[in-house]
Amino acid sequence: MRTLTTRAKVAWAVITVVVLVWALLPVVSIIATSFKLPSQLNLGTFWPKTWTTTNYEQIFAGSAKDLFLPALRNSIGISLIATFVAVVLATLAAYAIARLDFRGKKLILTTALGVSIFPVISIVTPLFNLWRNIGLYDTWLGLIIPYLSLTLPISIWTLAAFFRQIPWELEQAAQVDGATSWQAFRKAIVPLAAPGVFTTALIAFFIAWNDFVYGISLTSTSAARPVPAALAFFTGASQFEEPTGAISAAAVVVTIPVVILVLLFQRQIVSGLTQGAVKG
Repeated sequence: MRTLTTRAKVAWAVITVVVLVWALLPVVSIIATSFKLPSQLNLGTFWPKTWTTTNYEQIFAGSAKDLFLPALRNSIGISLIATFVAVVLATLAAYAIARLDFRGKKLILTTALGVSIFPVISIVTPLFNLWRNIGLYDTWLGLIIPYLSLTLPISIWTLAAFFRQIPWELEQAAQVDGATSWQAFRKAIVPLAAPGVFTTALIAFFIAWNDFVYGISLTSTSAARPVPAALAFFTGASQFEEPTGAISAAAVVVTIPVVILVLLFQRQIVSGLTQGAVKG
């Protein structure tokens, strides 16, 4: 393995710093804005002159409470359910794609890829009309089903790579010892694919958690409206006051679970992604 020269190390260090600043500067700006008073938003300063928690008080106990807290509950519940359903279905589908030889297997993967890159906005209007007719508009189920179109394809693709790298002989050995196909799958294959399943679940959760288009188009009240959509309805204390501070505070709050999950499970995420890329 070739050792980097001092000049190359400095160059890579500079590139790393530039990328970090480029990626983190907007996040730091939002955090700083969330601690600003409404009167300080248009002063042109990066850091608040007077640090305050007024914006956080507004979304948890103030005028924005009735809009933000139900939306936070909806986002947590809908995202968790959509993630669970997507991972379960994707695990079964990916196992069949990786292990079984049947006609149309490549077509299924191609279709899943096509669905994942299909513009969401193009199907919102048909879904809106359909959901209104069958009673799914502004309901949790009315968002969970569309979220599966976002989470299921990427879950199938990711898990199929993991199942392909697991030795087929392990499952055959379990069946020779008397296990049924389902027992061999559940007790021999799934535990080995656990890092991939976990990584896939996190990716699916992030996708559902950050959705805006479905959330804003298929809901009309706080009964099912998620946080990304609810932020569009934030208003200031008066018609002359901008809700920038409250929106920034809400954005910080909904970002915290994602950051915590990544920090806690970053090794599992990296391990899962690299293992799935070994063979496919």
